[in-house]
Amino acid sequence: MTVDTATAFWTLAPGHGELREEPLPALGEGEVRVRALYGAVSRGTEALVFQGRVPESERQRMRAPFQVGDFPWPVKYGYVSVGVVEAGPESLLGREVFCLHPHQDRYLVPAAAVTPLPAGLPAARAVLAANLETALNGCWDAAPRLGDRIAVIGAGVVGALVAWLCAAIPGTRVCLVDVSPERSELARALGLDFRLPDRAPADNDLVIHASGNPEGLCRALALAGDEARVVEMSWYGDREATLPLGEAFHSRRLRLISSQVGRLPAERMPRWDHRRRLSLALELLRDPCLDALISGESDFSELPTLMPCLAAGAGEVLCHRLRYSTPD
Repeated sequence: MTVDTATAFWTLAPGHGELREEPLPALGEGEVRVRALYGAVSRGTEALVFQGRVPESERQRMRAPFQVGDFPWPVKYGYVSVGVVEAGPESLLGREVFCLHPHQDRYLVPAAAVTPLPAGLPAARAVLAANLETALNGCWDAAPRLGDRIAVIGAGVVGALVAWLCAAIPGTRVCLVDVSPERSELARALGLDFRLPDRAPADNDLVIHASGNPEGLCRALALAGDEARVVEMSWYGDREATLPLGEAFHSRRLRLISSQVGRLPAERMPRWDHRRRLSLALELLRDPCLDALISGESDFSELPTLMPCLAAGAGEVLCHRLRYSTPD
């Protein structure tokens, strides 16, 4: 491969993808050329895209920045890339940056589309930025308060990050809940209490659901105290979720709130934009305890055979990091 070409990962059919070489255009005015260092694959949205499970009604809303092709396939999709600027404005040359770009070893984007990493943040950890943005948005939607009893159901990357953020609020009692006992090690690394669902404390002021399983949302309703807020952060793609909204749901006056990272909460919009939110996420990622969320690493060249395994949702997968081996 030369500097005039790039290699990108494409989803071509349900559960099938391949690496394709494509031409890299000449650098334009106001653009940067980025050489990827690291990427990441999580088990949420990317798995649904890879399996062809984006509902037709959501295909426009679910488009990622710099996506090529349309759902269901063929499509070049992804939103986690950490790289170094090798051409472009002098102020960015040689800087390590984060970009919401599909899996590709080199690419051109407008300079405004990259965010330089803050001092003290290793490029290898910066792959968690998109997940932490989602967690930040979820916390804004959930509005945890001083002293709240909080349960977070689902100890995946987003759920663990939400619990970690909530635990930083003085006086909160935060419990991370998951069906996998092995996730207790992750909770311990993040300084969090952990419980299996049948041992989780009830009567919570706030319950946040991020397991991706409708059964987890049912458990969230059960763990909420009277008049409490239940925030749904899972996205099910084309699956339906059945909930017990009879029983005591109304008499207990529970509030079910949706959260989605694509839009900022209304009260934030006058002062915040996506770039400010991403910058905050990158600043928060300087905490080395968050390395516990990286469950594995593979070379980018392995992605066609790796992606089916990641999309299948093996229980041990958290954030799987991709390593690019492009030369300096």
